[in-house]
Amino acid sequence: MKKITALAATGLFTATLLSGSVHTAQAAPGPDWNKTAHCKATDPEGRHIVTRVGNAHLGWNHFTHRHNIRVCKIIDAAVKGKVDRNDHHGRLEYDGVAVKTGNRPQTVHFVVIVQYSRYTKDKKYDAGRGQKIGVVNAFCRNQPHNKCPAWMNK
Repeated sequence: MKKITALAATGLFTATLLSGSVHTAQAAPGPDWNKTAHCKATDPEGRHIVTRVGNAHLGWNHFTHRHNIRVCKIIDAAVKGKVDRNDHHGRLEYDGVAVKTGNRPQTVHFVVIVQYSRYTKDKKYDAGRGQKIGVVNAFCRNQPHNKCPAWMNK
């Protein structure tokens, strides 16, 4: 009997070779991410949408730095409207519009993307039994680098 250990993109795997057959078992969980809910909202169809703290790839920690969304009210404004795009596999997109009035009025279109299922599409992230992944990304469409203007966070 010979054991082989290899590091794969999804974690550490151990394979045992027995008479030419290979048996595999996952030895480590997926990527580290914070499942703590940072924001909570309910859409018009009664879906409870959470924004988890996440990590650099999804959730609050991803879009707050990359897209300058720093307050829950931006997420809430979009989620409280109807679903604008639904792939019927758990991915929901909500559109929102922010309007600045005054001397230099500005209109900004933003999007909130939700994974409304236990796992992300690539199966890397697991929200846990009975939980949903929640908001994976949010950004401003008509802005350079999809970065929202600072006035939206006031």
